[in-house]
Amino acid sequence: MILYVLKQNKNEKSSAYGKFFAYPVIEETIDLDALAGHMSNHNTPYSKGAIKGMLTDMVSCIKELLLEGKNVKVADLAIFSLGIKNNGGSDTEDEFSVSKHIKGVKLRARATGELTTTSLNLEASLKKATAVTKAKKEDPDPEP
Repeated sequence: MILYVLKQNKNEKSSAYGKFFAYPVIEETIDLDALAGHMSNHNTPYSKGAIKGMLTDMVSCIKELLLEGKNVKVADLAIFSLGIKNNGGSDTEDEFSVSKHIKGVKLRARATGELTTTSLNLEASLKKATAVTKAKKEDPDPEP
């Protein structure tokens, strides 16, 4: 179940000013340790530690391969690649400068295989998170 909250666009310069849009409520972020524990509970002979070691190595290897200019495809999850954040363009090829025209590098992940927008649309169910929005309205400065 994907919970969502509605937020109003308050950017007066936007053509969508004043309209309400749904945003997902993220209840928790699962780290590699928790993911390994979750996976070890799915009838696998591998321990949480063994799985975490494999996942940690996978993350490290994906980063290494991306920085070598390769894309990495994890079937039924995503194709990971790097993109360039440009800072405008130069008038000519000779005038182009990395320091002037590139802001940085970004990580991209495109769904692949069985994890597609179409399949997510078919499988996902949405529900308005009224309890979350009410709690936020009543207590604008919750304790940490």
